[in-house]
Amino acid sequence: MLATALFVTYQASREYFGFMTSKQMSKGMPPPPRVVSVATTVMCMGMTVFSHFYRGKIGTLLAVASFALLVLQVVANKRPKFAQLASSLFGLFYCGWLPSFWLKLRNLALPAPDTPAAAFLTGITGWPTTVGLVAVLTAVAVIIAADTGAYFVGKSLGRTKLTDISPKKTVEGAAGGLAAAVATALGSWALFGWPGSPLAAVVLGVMVFFSSLFGDLIESIMKRDAGMKDSGDLIPGHGGLLDRFDSYIFSGAVTYFFSVFVLPFLNVLYGPGGLSAAITAGLAPLGA
Repeated sequence: MLATALFVTYQASREYFGFMTSKQMSKGMPPPPRVVSVATTVMCMGMTVFSHFYRGKIGTLLAVASFALLVLQVVANKRPKFAQLASSLFGLFYCGWLPSFWLKLRNLALPAPDTPAAAFLTGITGWPTTVGLVAVLTAVAVIIAADTGAYFVGKSLGRTKLTDISPKKTVEGAAGGLAAAVATALGSWALFGWPGSPLAAVVLGVMVFFSSLFGDLIESIMKRDAGMKDSGDLIPGHGGLLDRFDSYIFSGAVTYFFSVFVLPFLNVLYGPGGLSAAITAGLAPLGA
């Protein structure tokens, strides 16, 4: 997984700086010097490596890398513009820190519930089926389902434009994508017993759907300002890597946030002996 993450980080950063150096983008904002764009790519890849070996503990590294990048901007530019500082820092955040959450998510080592599907997955991969592995597979499946549902429902029923940012997106398509995302998350719960309850699965499906949708829209904004139809030509007929993986950029962080912060809260509220059960037990005498 590390090799894949390194490739994605490298290619994403090159395509990002392709946006920054495009003729249309450069009219309103001088692009960062090439030494800065190269340094950002190296730092993004370094963050990926550190995230793998230090299990995602790279908050301090992000701060130090940001400072080093700003220093490099000041040294490399006689009169650096604030927009140049901001664009390079956003590149570090967008192409380095955000993708690293997929590795952070994968490294959640808590064993997944013991289900036939988990045993089958262990037999295929040879890896122990952890919450991290199930969370990654579930998030990827939810994103694919959301994109597929939005495409087919939007193509057949789409009438109402969702946003001016991406004119082809429709409200009907978004509703179809949301339904597909929630259904897929519920399917993961049925197969793997994760994320713990049908309610948690619905919450996960909704969160990942919106992170994938807005990841797509944010990349569309960059393409529009750069005056580019595609982020690159890595995939013939399909554009660049960001055109295919924009839905994944924020989704790793959102799924990690759900797994570490939201899910325990839902378990406290709705788990056995949780707050919801206590309230129900307390109200029972009143209904007698």
